[in-house]
Formats: sequence, structure tokens, C-alpha cells
Amino acid sequence: MTTITDQPKSQFRLSMLLYDTRYRSATIQVIAMLAFMLLAAWLISNTAQNLAALGKPIDFGFFGERSGYDINQRLLEYTSNDSHLRASFIGLLNTLVVAVLGCATATVIGIFVGVLRLSNNWLVAKVMTVYVEMFRNVPVLLWIVFTMAILIETLPSPSAFRGETPEASMNLFGSVAVTNRGIYVPEPLFSRGLGNIHLFGDSSLRFDVSLDLIAILVVLGASIWAAIAVRRRADRIQEATGTRPTTWYLTLGLIVIPTLILLVVLGFYLGLPELKGFNFSGGTHLRNSLIALWLALSLYTAAFIAEIVRAGILAISHGQTEAASALGLRSNRIMSLVILPQALRVIVPPLISQYLNLTKNSSLAIAVGYMDITGTLGGITLNQTGRELECILLLMLIYLIISLSISAVMNWYNESVKLKER
Repeated sequence: MTTITDQPKSQFRLSMLLYDTRYRSATIQVIAMLAFMLLAAWLISNTAQNLAALGKPIDFGFFGERSGYDINQRLLEYTSNDSHLRASFIGLLNTLVVAVLGCATATVIGIFVGVLRLSNNWLVAKVMTVYVEMFRNVPVLLWIVFTMAILIETLPSPSAFRGETPEASMNLFGSVAVTNRGIYVPEPLFSRGLGNIHLFGDSSLRFDVSLDLIAILVVLGASIWAAIAVRRRADRIQEATGTRPTTWYLTLGLIVIPTLILLVVLGFYLGLPELKGFNFSGGTHLRNSLIALWLALSLYTAAFIAEIVRAGILAISHGQTEAASALGLRSNRIMSLVILPQALRVIVPPLISQYLNLTKNSSLAIAVGYMDITGTLGGITLNQTGRELECILLLMLIYLIISLSISAVMNWYNESVKLKER
């Protein structure tokens, strides 16, 4: 009778880290990581020693010093007596404003142009082709400066709105003034407002959060949640009976009516801009620098997004369109219900790169005098304090965090729309 015994397990030896394929790859990676860490530590130590020898040790105390310069376009209160940290914070907010507005506008324009490039109308398709080729083949800096020049040279000055027979007049029932100094729009105000919450006290990062805005966002969020519930109920009814109930009026009412009621309760009204002296006062002032940067970045990036959208649509089999047409769907419904949802899986990954490019291209804002994080921390603050290394490293870190945040959000969305295997 034969007895079967287990093979004796070989004992671990240090030589196995190099000669055993089970451990070799991990060993090489660990060695490479240690070498990189040693190199980085040497560079940091050598830089710190050289700066100390020059009498400029690494120090971030300059953030507490008085900035001494103004920022024309800002979301929060700021004066030249505030610190450099406050100025950098205002610049960061300005960067985020341009990034958010630019990405939203570029996406809408890019989808619109990308779809029209595939139009059966020869003229429409060629006009869209000219737009795409014109914008993406000219450097974005030239478009920013060109847009700024158009706004300054073609729009009327505030003095043109003065007199019994003014050369220019306000738009939208006298509520919006478009001038060569910027656009003045109505400001939302509340006669029975809830007040503000003061965050971070008197520190450089202080800002006020409007309770009115929070209340409006909460009501809107609840209304949208209710509208989504109504849509899901309609989907269940359609799956069960084959007939979809009409819900647009209920959805519209759920979103609009609660918000209107809240606005009435808060005493909502618009503060209109008025011409006083040599300029307009009141309302919200959108400076030409912000508008030029926003428009130029949006139109430039939209040209690339249009090509991404066109490629995504062409990646979908034409049989999908034919099948949807055979079911009696109209062309616009085929595009919105059949083609675009499938094309998103192709569109989203390269779209992330365009969002990142737009965000980083916003650093060209200094060309038109818009004070973003590059103009504040990487510009005036750097020149005044002489802290080149600290400012540049922080600037790189800020852009890295913003870019990684955009990538994380878009990758999450990409995961939610990708095909689920059964």
C-alpha cells in the first residue's frame, strides 16, 4: 500500500527575492521606490541648505503680511490691507469661478456643435466645421486678447447712456447695462432675509454664507428629488402598462412653485444698476476681463469637445439609428434617447482632459488683468515677497488638487454610465 504525503514546503531564503519570480517584481518595485524617495529627500535637503546659505530659508510667514494690492473682480470682501493669504484665497475663488463657468459653457456649445457637424444640411455642417478648425488652430492666448479687444473697442462707454437722447440704452427692460467696462446685471436682494453665517471669524479665510441661499438650495434640492420620484413612478407605469403618463406639468410645478413661495416669503427683489456720475453703481458688475476669459476659454475648448462628441456619435453603430427609426422615434428623440446615452461611454474619458486643459489654461488670465490664483499667489505676491520657491510649489499643489478633484468627479460619472455586465 502506497502512502501519499505532501511535498515539504521550501524555506524562505533572501536569494528568493531576486531569483524567485513570485517575489522578483515586488522586490524591484520596492527598490525603485526607495531610490526615488532617497533622491527626493536629497533634492529637498540640498535645496533647503542652499536657500539657508543665501539667507532665504523656506518660510511661509509672508502669508500673514499685508498684501498692498487690489483685486478688481472678487466674490468676497477684500481690501489692500488684507494679508497675502486672503489675496491668494480670493484668487483661488476667481480661478474656480472661471473653471466652473467655462466647463459648463464649453460642454453645452461643444455638444451642440458636435451634433450639428453631422447634420445632413451641407451649409450647417460646413459652418460648424469652419468654427471648429478656426478656434482649435489658433492659440488660446490670442483668442483671450482678441475677445478682450472686441469688448473694449466695440461696446459703448457708460457716458453713452447719459443725456436726454443717449447713444446707448439698457437691455432687458432697463435692467442690464452692457458697456466697455463690463456688464452690469441686477443683484438679488431680500427685504426679509435670514442673514448670514460668519465662518472662520476674522482670519484670512473668513467669508459669509447667506442663509437665504442655503434655504433656496435646500428647497430646490427637495423639489428636484420629488421631481425625480415622479419620473421614476412614470417609468414603472410605462414598464407595466406600456403607456407613459404625462408628468411635465407636475415636474415643473414641483420645482417652480415651492421656490417661488420661498422667494415671496423672503421678500425677494432685484437691485438694478443705475448710472451715477461717470459709471454705473448698484447691481453686480461682471468685468470685461472675466467675460473675455470666460468666452475665449469656452469657445476654444468647445471646438475640441465638438470633435469628441462627433467621434463618440460616429462610434455608435448606424443600426441603432435604423432600429429606433423603425420603432417610430423622431430624429431628436433618437439622438437624446438612443445615440447620446451610448456615446457618453466614449465621450467622457477624453472630455476629462479638456476640462483639465480649460482649468489650467485659465492661468492665462493675467493677460487681460483678471486676478486668479496665478496672478495673485504666482504673480504679485511672489514679486513682493521674493518667495519664489514657496509660491510656485503652492501654486503647483493647488492646480494639482483642482485637477485631481475634476478627474475624480468625472471618473465617478464615467463609472456610473458604463455598461454593466450581467
